[in-house]
Amino acid sequence: MVPGVPLPPEIQLAQRLAGNEQVTRDRAVRKLRKYITARTQRTAGGFTPDELLKIWKGLFYCMWMQDKPLQQEELGRTISQLIHAFQTTEAQHLFLRAFWQTMIREWVGIDRLRLDKFYMLMRMVLSESLKAVKTQGWEERQIEQLLELLTTEVLNPDSQAPNGVKSHFLEIFLEELTKVGAAELTADQNLQFIDPFCQIAAHTKDSLVLNKITRSIFETIVEQAPLAIEDLMNELDTQSGEGEASEGDEESSDGEQDLQGTPPKRLPAGSRHRADPEADKEQVWDDEENAGPVLQFDYEAVANRLFKLASRQSTPSQNRKRLYKVIQKLRDLAGGTFPDDEVPEKAYKKLLEGRRERKKKKKKKRLPTLQPQSKTGESETEASSTGPSPGIKRKRSRRDEKAGQRGPPGKRRRPGARAKGAGVQQPARKRKRPLQSEK
Repeated sequence: MVPGVPLPPEIQLAQRLAGNEQVTRDRAVRKLRKYITARTQRTAGGFTPDELLKIWKGLFYCMWMQDKPLQQEELGRTISQLIHAFQTTEAQHLFLRAFWQTMIREWVGIDRLRLDKFYMLMRMVLSESLKAVKTQGWEERQIEQLLELLTTEVLNPDSQAPNGVKSHFLEIFLEELTKVGAAELTADQNLQFIDPFCQIAAHTKDSLVLNKITRSIFETIVEQAPLAIEDLMNELDTQSGEGEASEGDEESSDGEQDLQGTPPKRLPAGSRHRADPEADKEQVWDDEENAGPVLQFDYEAVANRLFKLASRQSTPSQNRKRLYKVIQKLRDLAGGTFPDDEVPEKAYKKLLEGRRERKKKKKKKRLPTLQPQSKTGESETEASSTGPSPGIKRKRSRRDEKAGQRGPPGKRRRPGARAKGAGVQQPARKRKRPLQSEK
């Protein structure tokens, strides 16, 4: 290395981003944002792919060195929002491409203790990339370019992406798209977003990718169908209630019953803005679920697109069988048949309160099994010891056998499970007693 020659600014920033002290890393992140904004504003400026790879390597190890969950979340948000510092769409896509290439390259070296924060970083970067398309008004060309970038870097067989990156990307894609654009995207735009996954599912030879796309994309659409229909019904109810009087309210209630029997394919047309923002506040989800609008799909259009791809001769047989099952479910939805054969309102409540209802049912099932055991004529100590104490009973019975004590007759009339656990001597004693009574 020639002394006195300054390093390029990208390498200097990367070294500071990977520094040992947090103060140095925080300053480097702030300087990096200013540097990106200033350089991309130039007419002849911009970054090369190699320069962005060096910057992302520094950002990767900046995240690597960060401890404490709250600070990790704040740093991940700051890093992911760097995409908005780029002034052109081409520069943003180069930045995103360098990120996914860096994650694929460094994924093997990530230990299990650091996986969670990089999972979080992938989710945040994907969310901000969708928000960047949202600021452009969800233009069709912008959507195509972003999807081409993501599928090429992550799901293309030539990308050498590890299974962990593929799996997590497919798990979070529909979730982040729902959070960012469910209130604005139309059914046609949502079909455009999932069309690359339809194509990949039809010709991929990777069983993991096929299973993940089927579960995380297609089956998720089927499971969220009651929510989507209920969301649309609430919107229609609000719109009809604003323009009609009390007589119109009766007609809207009749309209609800008609909507429950109509195919969903006719419903998702046009933009899907929620008319009642207070409805989000009333929805109470469990720990990992979020309230808000649901993506609207034309189920018949999705089924037709999948059938067109799956019916080709070049489609592998295992892919065709898997996709035909999904197509049947989508066509059932288009015909008005919902999962579990329930009306949208009941299915909606079941999804909202499913976990809590299951817990209550389990508790109710356990209570009747405890009461009869306490009423069988056994002593109170035995009734109270049902559940976690069968081992204690067995120890006591073994002690009685060692001491030569048989105990009262009531204790020997136990269920078969305890008789087996008491050892081999009990069946022998049971045989002797009827012989003595016969004599």
